[in-house]
Amino acid sequence: MLMQNRVENCVEALCQKGCSAVWGHIEALESGQLLPEADGLSTPEIKAVIHELKSIMSVYKGTCSVP
Repeated sequence: MLMQNRVENCVEALCQKGCSAVWGHIEALESGQLLPEADGLSTPEIKAVIHELKSIMSVYKGTCSVP
């Protein structure tokens, strides 16, 4: 449960920065860069954040406008 809360908090913080920023955050996390919002997260938690962000952003199909 704690892991899920930490993942959700990170996802929420990243999404508040806007659509364009989220695509950059996904790329950064996938390339192993550390983001302040993900500080202290374990590798499985970071993978969960990436998965959740991709799921959320799948609606936008690579852009920031809903098809």
